[in-house]
Amino acid sequence: MFQFIKTQMQQDLAHDINHVCRVVKTAKTLALNEDAQSEIVIPAAYLHDCFSFGKHHKDRAKSAYYAANKAIEFLTSIEYPQQYFEAIHHAIEAHSYSANVQPMSLEAKIVQDADRLDALGAIGIARCLQVSTHLGASLYCSDDPWCQSRVPDDRRFAIDHFKTKLLTLADSMHTHSAKREAHKRTLFMQQYLAQLEAEL
Repeated sequence: MFQFIKTQMQQDLAHDINHVCRVVKTAKTLALNEDAQSEIVIPAAYLHDCFSFGKHHKDRAKSAYYAANKAIEFLTSIEYPQQYFEAIHHAIEAHSYSANVQPMSLEAKIVQDADRLDALGAIGIARCLQVSTHLGASLYCSDDPWCQSRVPDDRRFAIDHFKTKLLTLADSMHTHSAKREAHKRTLFMQQYLAQLEAEL
């Protein structure tokens, strides 16, 4: 499974094979803590990003659906037990922030939580800055870095992404284990922003 996903990953700076490995590691921990079925969680975590449209592609929100279909094709080819297919498909489709699909099972909630946790903390800050730089965004708006009199625009300013998305993710966590970890990682990001504000 690892070799397959390694060949399929789009070389998005924030969604590379290292991202997948971190999500798998986190998902395994959450599954153990929450008593979920690893037969669903682990393949869904490995394969959740096996297909993805570009960041600003018109069908970006459908990426997870295509990834879920592709994952089932691969699992069929290796004769993975079919009784898990529907649950794996749903977990992959529901992991995506942009797809806005509500996870209905514990396993889907865990895969979504694991993926969102990777957008928080030290890794989350690094990923945000990587992607923003790649897309040509400035670090902050010199006239109003903290959006006190303007609408946040994370396509133009990296720091705006904290306000538009990252600092809200902790509230979207489903499992108790993920909520605890999200709180710690969000606190770290808030400390980073406070230090940045002091330096500016």
